[in-house]
Amino acid sequence: MIVTGDDFGLSTPVNDAIIKAHEEGILTTTSLMVSAPAAEDAVAYAKSLPKLNVGLHLVLSNGKATSPTAEIPALANAKGQLNNNLVRSGVMMFFHSVTKIQLEKEIRAQFEAFRATGLKLDHVNAHNHMHLHPTVFDLIIKIGKEFQITAIRIPNEPSLDSIINGRKDKLLRKLRFLFFKPFVSRMKKLCEIHGIKYNDIIYGLNDSGHMNINTLIRIIPHISDGVTEIYSHPATERWDDIDPAASDYEFEAEYKALIHPRTKRTVQKFNIRLSGFNS
Repeated sequence: MIVTGDDFGLSTPVNDAIIKAHEEGILTTTSLMVSAPAAEDAVAYAKSLPKLNVGLHLVLSNGKATSPTAEIPALANAKGQLNNNLVRSGVMMFFHSVTKIQLEKEIRAQFEAFRATGLKLDHVNAHNHMHLHPTVFDLIIKIGKEFQITAIRIPNEPSLDSIINGRKDKLLRKLRFLFFKPFVSRMKKLCEIHGIKYNDIIYGLNDSGHMNINTLIRIIPHISDGVTEIYSHPATERWDDIDPAASDYEFEAEYKALIHPRTKRTVQKFNIRLSGFNS
């Protein structure tokens, strides 16, 4: 089981939670936002923890671009902020040739920024799961091969009855799974063609921002053979400038869940091996 803390570098409280959850809890892995406000601090932390697996969390929406704004005007505004409208961004990335060229430039810039940290690249995923987009995923494969990419997160979450509250929630989760299924199948096929590792199952997509102790304890007994990734968004406290889309996230509860003795006991009880994508 891979246990990942996303958004490494987003803020000091996020960095602190990820480091403490790795040292004191079950967290094995994290995904770095290379252009986030506290990225430099995150890299310094990671270099002191050789067992922490660090991957690249590509930011192609709801965040700050790595490339100069003048070079990617179709992706970012004058302040370097990437588009927050995921639907509009997705359409432009698929149909607009100029946007595709700029997208490739930005993805490459983020890979280069990660390499400049000196950290070993454990895996790649994308903020808001933008790598589900075929154009984005194809570019990750193309560019990633130049940077020795070995693993990619695949957002493949089955509907788990133990964490479902009500018939409506159950229906929504099943519909989401069916909607993503063709994208997921394509991602797996391309990973196999290119010899890239991936997780079989993931948890955290349906309950993003709400991976608290109760949710974790309900999920862990269902971990099956193969590679399962659980990801969360831990922080030791809330901070200024939180993305409005994450205004209801239980950052502190997610952090506490990762270090809670009950979580550790449950992992041990079900003989689950904690790992990274490459260990």
